[in-house]
Amino acid sequence: MTTEEIRVRGTVQGVGFRPTVYRLAKACGLCGDVCNDGEGVLIRASGTDASIEEFIKRLKQECPPLARINQLTRKRYQTEIVFHDFVISHSISSTVNTEITPDAATCPQCQAEIFDFYSRWYRYPFTNCTHCGPRLSIIRAIPYDRCNTSMAAFPMCAECAKEYNDVENRRFHAQPVACHVCGPKATLERADGKPITASMFSMLDDVDAVCTLLQRGEIVAIKGIGGIHLACDATNETAVQKLRQRKQRYHKPFALMARDLEIIEKYCTISDKEKELLQSPAAPIVLLQAKKLEGQGGQGSNLFSLSPPSPLSPSVAPGQNTLGFMLPYTPLHHLILKRMNRPIVLTSGNISDEPQCIDNDEARNKLSQIADYFLLHDREIVNRVDDSVVRVIGNQIQTIRRARGYAPAAIKLPPGFEQTPAILAMGGELKNTFCLLKDEQAILSQHLGDLENAATFTAYQNTLNLYLNLFEHQPEAIALDKHPEYLSTKLGQELASANQIPIYSTQHHHAHIAACMAENNLPLDSSPVLGIALDGLGYGEDGTLWGGEFLLANYCQFQRLATFKSVAMIGGEQAIYQPWRNTYAQLISAFTWEEITNKYGNLEIIKFLEEKPLLLLNQLVSKSINSPLASSVGRLFDAVAAAIGICREKCNYEGQAAMEMEALVDRNNLKNHEDNQNYPFKINILDNIYCIDPKPMWQALLDDLQQQTDLEVIATKFHIGLAKTIVNMVNDLSQQHYIKTVVLSGGVFQNCILLEQVTKYLKTSGINILTHSLTPCNDGGLSLGQAVIAAANIIK
Repeated sequence: MTTEEIRVRGTVQGVGFRPTVYRLAKACGLCGDVCNDGEGVLIRASGTDASIEEFIKRLKQECPPLARINQLTRKRYQTEIVFHDFVISHSISSTVNTEITPDAATCPQCQAEIFDFYSRWYRYPFTNCTHCGPRLSIIRAIPYDRCNTSMAAFPMCAECAKEYNDVENRRFHAQPVACHVCGPKATLERADGKPITASMFSMLDDVDAVCTLLQRGEIVAIKGIGGIHLACDATNETAVQKLRQRKQRYHKPFALMARDLEIIEKYCTISDKEKELLQSPAAPIVLLQAKKLEGQGGQGSNLFSLSPPSPLSPSVAPGQNTLGFMLPYTPLHHLILKRMNRPIVLTSGNISDEPQCIDNDEARNKLSQIADYFLLHDREIVNRVDDSVVRVIGNQIQTIRRARGYAPAAIKLPPGFEQTPAILAMGGELKNTFCLLKDEQAILSQHLGDLENAATFTAYQNTLNLYLNLFEHQPEAIALDKHPEYLSTKLGQELASANQIPIYSTQHHHAHIAACMAENNLPLDSSPVLGIALDGLGYGEDGTLWGGEFLLANYCQFQRLATFKSVAMIGGEQAIYQPWRNTYAQLISAFTWEEITNKYGNLEIIKFLEEKPLLLLNQLVSKSINSPLASSVGRLFDAVAAAIGICREKCNYEGQAAMEMEALVDRNNLKNHEDNQNYPFKINILDNIYCIDPKPMWQALLDDLQQQTDLEVIATKFHIGLAKTIVNMVNDLSQQHYIKTVVLSGGVFQNCILLEQVTKYLKTSGINILTHSLTPCNDGGLSLGQAVIAAANIIK
């Protein structure tokens, strides 16, 4: 007989891993035990060599649905240990080095039970098992045991305890297990505090009543798994407009939820990959191509085809040709939507720009002027977790917001990072995440939002403290963005000073590229890549603002090889929200105003600009007063959009102008587009680096406006011209520097058209192309890049 100690690391707690070990050990005739501890799962197995080998093989093959084995190590005992059976032992508290499972969508078995009249979970909105349910949103500490979650407040009834302790049961050691008798309860309230009576509407229970309220055009605040949402009927224009006005969110697209795929398919075309994502345990919001009504459409069209009863409200996603849909991911949502034959809006329950509410009293206080009713429950949400957002581009997943369903699953680091010390990376200012790095893995927090909002910054600090305690992470170094005014940078400096640990300041765009390298498993000692980072703004090495960069980079350092021409951001931050400022700055950078008015004075955009205080604007530029230079491709998109009449006066949310211009591009025209039908850019050499100058693009675009060319054609020519210019720049640089790998990063590459076109043309060059999938290409991925840059410089 042989006895081995088998250590399993990865996502192995709270996912039914120990029952699987127990079942397989019994089947293989082994004796011993299995337990959870801070490292993961520890197995002691005694049997013949052949039976242990068979056990290991089957464990890898029959891993539970939510489990992930990152590492399995084996050690043979030299002295004999006598076991008489195989048992599951109690958890051991020890140093934390394991993963926390993300919240998981309701599994098919639990879904069936809540609609089974003979099940004791019939219509129970908090039904779960080891294959689904809350995880990150309820956990306070590791090991993941009930006493360390917000379910500690709900002692199990005898029936639940029996199933919890039955190793053959699907709910064995499912920490949130509960039922009508012993678990959390959902209750419906009126926002005005008046009582609800049964005579108000027929209903099976409070949850079922929500469906009736939504069908009547009411707005309901619904407490879910990781936060509170605001919901209304997505086909009711009055209700959707009312929600926009009350929430003060006037243009940004709303997320949608539908009962099933059949309903979504009435509004969108869905690929097999998109269906797989919608139905996955992560259950994210998936951006889908919207269908148009026959014979309608055109610029800014928001009418989507649907079999009766009615189309979506035009106010759901103004100016967009995509819709963000998700399927129900908790029993609560399944029960609400059972009778709902049309989609609902399901958007974050917050006042615009503030974090999503998670507390009942906070919701009553902040949302009573928005919602007509509240559906709340008495299980505490420990961790706020927003809905994740993804899309599929070229059959590859692109993560736009990494949160519920994905965070905080660890990202395995590439070869060379095995001995990484404990590092804390603070992230950026917008779309913030932070990152904990240690040994061979990175733990990226859920999306936390924009830190410029005071409430978000407070939530960021609270979540950071919780993670540091949860994972017992004691940083030996802190990684920051070089921007001195980022609140995350300032907080990191304070933490480093208080704990007397070193700081590693990273350049914004280098961090973008390093994040993409890391998630694509590029080894630490890899040859330099050509990183293309296109975004809104990042603090540059030369004191200007960057945002259109071609960097020769490895994990440790980079060299700037090319950039887009720097243009003044007139009025500083105002230029982000008033796109016309970027149009004017681009035009006066390319031509004299006299040249413009002489040739293009009849154009609407020129007439619009002439009504602005141009003398004052010129002084701001010439004297560099609150008009920093920026090579931002994001601002270039804004400038072009404003020139053709999109969001000219102002943007209501980040990226609005670029998103609406992307929506103008007709994919059918793309396929038939002639190669010479695109706008040209000029490439100069300035200060020993290449500089992409958009002057010829502007001349061609203004000529097209004079010829009254369709805006769809102008948008298409801009996208393809920009893509081909990027590819031409890559071809030149790759030959000069013997580059074999190109990395595409930065928020501009969320643009589906641009990413597809750049990738298509690069593939013909035979260059290896790396893009983001696990982490966002926007600033949501910055912290991973910061962390691996710091680690590389420590290890080297």
